[in-house]
Amino acid sequence: MLKKVFSYGVLIVATIVSIFPFLWMVVSATNKSVDVTQGRLLPGSHFVENFKNLLATVDIVPALINSAKVSISTTILSLLIASLAGYGFEIFKSKSKDVVFNILLLSMMIPFAALMVPLFRMFGTISQTAPFLGIDTLTAAVLPTLTTAFLIFFFRQSTKMFPKDILEAGRIDGLSELGVFFRIYVPTMKTTYAAAAIITFMASWNNYLWPLVVLQSPEKQTIPLLISTLGSSYAPDFGVIMTAIVIATLPAALIFFIMQKHFVAGMMGFSKIKREEV
Repeated sequence: MLKKVFSYGVLIVATIVSIFPFLWMVVSATNKSVDVTQGRLLPGSHFVENFKNLLATVDIVPALINSAKVSISTTILSLLIASLAGYGFEIFKSKSKDVVFNILLLSMMIPFAALMVPLFRMFGTISQTAPFLGIDTLTAAVLPTLTTAFLIFFFRQSTKMFPKDILEAGRIDGLSELGVFFRIYVPTMKTTYAAAAIITFMASWNNYLWPLVVLQSPEKQTIPLLISTLGSSYAPDFGVIMTAIVIATLPAALIFFIMQKHFVAGMMGFSKIKREEV
């Protein structure tokens, strides 16, 4: 009994700690700047005023469109590349495969801050020959984040529970390897794709550091850069900033709630495999 009470107590505290920043953000969007700085926790009546001030201060729509372009492109291409890589690492047998995979996992240990300068110099060189791929383009914001070692690891681990008999049946029926992948593997692994899509989209939507470095024109700003600009003014209006953050949160939250069921199933399958391996 005491153990159960302790468990529920820990869960309640963890829930409050997790939800409080979100509630404070929403409540602050309805209050004046002075109320936000004074820590007011009750809803106000200034949301419409804050929203009008936000539209008068910055042009938020182009920033949302830029973020959508970067996030959607990154998500689609990342899922394609990472799933192909995870499928290949798990399905095809090779003596050197595990060595290459371990080297790939080691890249997760390198902080992105250490890669920024080489990446910036590389895209600066590319700008001289192919300006549409270089500095201050949305393409430059997408390319370095296209896929990650974690995403490939995620797909490889999820592929371990994939029934291999179905693949063999597809090959016997005359499907090419790409046909087996797109017509059998992809539909069967839709929960894994849903979980990976949410993780990738949210990471790309909230990405701040690399777009800050590579996107230099105001018209190329993504939504995190725009919010940062609001906070760096001489007298920031925190009610307006919180309103912008609420608006920026809506797309990611909407996608999560739409795909929540598949996300849970995909993550549970991934964690189940990890437990079995342990």
